[in-house]
Amino acid sequence: MTSKPSTPLLDQINCPADLRQFEETDLSQIAEELRAEMIDAVSVTGGHLGAGLGVVELTVALHYVFNTPDDRLIWDVGHQCYPHKILTERRDRIRTLRQGNGLSGFTKRSESPYDPFGAAHSSTSISAGLGMSVGRDLAGRDNNVISVIGDGAMSAGMAYEAMNNAGHLGSRLIVILNDNDMSIAPPVGAMSAYLAKLVSGPTYQSLRDAAKNIAKNLPKPLQEKAARAEEYARGFWTGGTLFEELGFYYVGPVDGHNLEHLLPILKNVRDTHHGPVLIHAVTQKGKGYAPAEGAKDKYHGVAKFDVVTGKQSKPKANAPSYTNVFATSLVREAQDDEKVVAITAAMPDGTGVDLFQEAFPTRTFDVGIAEQHAVTFAAGLATEGFKPFTAIYSTFLQRAYDQVVHDVAIQGLPVRFPIDRAGLVGADGATHAGAFDTAYLSCLPGFVVMAAADEVELRHMVATAVAYDEGPISFRYPRGEGVGLELPERGTVLEIGKGVIRREGTKVALLSFGGRMSECLAAADELDAAGLSTTVADARFAKPLDVDLLTRLAREHEVLVTVEEGSIGGFGSHVLSQLAALGLLDNGLKIRTVTLPDVYQDQDKPDILYKDAGLTCEGIMKQVFLALGQDHLGSFQRA
Repeated sequence: MTSKPSTPLLDQINCPADLRQFEETDLSQIAEELRAEMIDAVSVTGGHLGAGLGVVELTVALHYVFNTPDDRLIWDVGHQCYPHKILTERRDRIRTLRQGNGLSGFTKRSESPYDPFGAAHSSTSISAGLGMSVGRDLAGRDNNVISVIGDGAMSAGMAYEAMNNAGHLGSRLIVILNDNDMSIAPPVGAMSAYLAKLVSGPTYQSLRDAAKNIAKNLPKPLQEKAARAEEYARGFWTGGTLFEELGFYYVGPVDGHNLEHLLPILKNVRDTHHGPVLIHAVTQKGKGYAPAEGAKDKYHGVAKFDVVTGKQSKPKANAPSYTNVFATSLVREAQDDEKVVAITAAMPDGTGVDLFQEAFPTRTFDVGIAEQHAVTFAAGLATEGFKPFTAIYSTFLQRAYDQVVHDVAIQGLPVRFPIDRAGLVGADGATHAGAFDTAYLSCLPGFVVMAAADEVELRHMVATAVAYDEGPISFRYPRGEGVGLELPERGTVLEIGKGVIRREGTKVALLSFGGRMSECLAAADELDAAGLSTTVADARFAKPLDVDLLTRLAREHEVLVTVEEGSIGGFGSHVLSQLAALGLLDNGLKIRTVTLPDVYQDQDKPDILYKDAGLTCEGIMKQVFLALGQDHLGSFQRA
């Protein structure tokens, strides 16, 4: 067990105002202590390590130069916000990161005034920052607004939409491009740092403004030539023509780990600029921690780990993960069908598409953080007879909803949507929970919506999606391991819109959609023991619903309970609507729908979250007893 790192300077800092009392010569040591504190904290909690390590010096510099929280500092995505949290009155709670009742792993407005905007999805910081800067202008204030965005997040169209609008509005906004993976920059060194400092300062700007004033008096053709010459001259030395075209004043590239370079540039930008400006800072993900620097993913997301060795404490899996089952199933299907292709939006490892890519590199497409493009790109492939599997987490598919509706569903194109991370996800909290996809997809005409009860069903659903070519089809599955069933070598194509009875009973019917099947079977055991004969059925499909199965369950049982790990408005709502249309709610049927609660659940261990949601064996039984009356519940509890 390692001892807590020595942090004598950091111990004197509770908030950025304390940081600003130090001399600039102290900041390098503070950065090193901050890095050590972050490594130690994440070794206890797990979380996103590499991104935060890459912005330690940048975080120190920003809080030192700018008057946060009056100056607004917005971190895109939030993966890199741990050093920011340590410096902003939350160091005493940093070892509660991503734990129940602890600090969020992302920025969160309700957590601190130093978090002006909540961010856990990518590419939002420039849009939010522009809104804040325009709001500042309208209110007559003069504070700064700084948006930090990573190079990966810049692959999203939203970032460019925001930059284009910012360039048009001309509001004073500072964007920092945290470039830790791109090769868009020339080598970063003393000369580029000198040039960045030069062009960010008042002398260059005064000369530039003077030249522009002179050019205004020239004939129009010469004005244009002069402007173009200035742009290309500066672009030749510093890069940044793309950003200039969008209306930003480009400064950089600059070494994002060198405080002697960062501080004067940030001060120049703070004191002299009046419109949108972009500072291009080149950083190293995982900086300062050898195991992270040497890892393929730079320790992007880690479990608890040993600080000395970097070895993570990951429990040994008892069954393959759902993600792995999806990936291997798709590879198997693609071996016999050359039309199968896979698409991911910058999540090849998380979605299992990396395994497909190993087998079929020319049939795999990583489009970057661009879910909207991914969906319409898939639609285009579908028009040419291919079978695109667009693998996107439930929470991220929300970003492409218009494309799902307009470009896929209305046109009836057979795009396949494997939806990973369905249901609750634990430590990442509300921003990453897969709560809404059943509701927002099953309302679309012609959409087939499936959910896997276990890993075997998931394998069948992959095969079903390959075979189905009449329109869009989705299948959802949770994070984590399967239930331990033996997998067939290949999936069987399911009949569209048909569920299956897992256990026969006479009084109570539990109709499950998705990954709560094991809890339904456990509840059935307990209900049978209490004298309530229970049927358990796997709906498989939220759309189209199995009308014959629904009719049978409603007519042959006194109580019907639907169970799903999704929001209100999903599977249970469609069941109620169908039963009402069939007139089956008029015969005394007692029906309850068990869904995720109508709140945004904060992070915690998944089993605690599911218990709070009522989606465990006990919660399901409770709904049965409530339907039958409190006396049944009381007698069972007494027993």
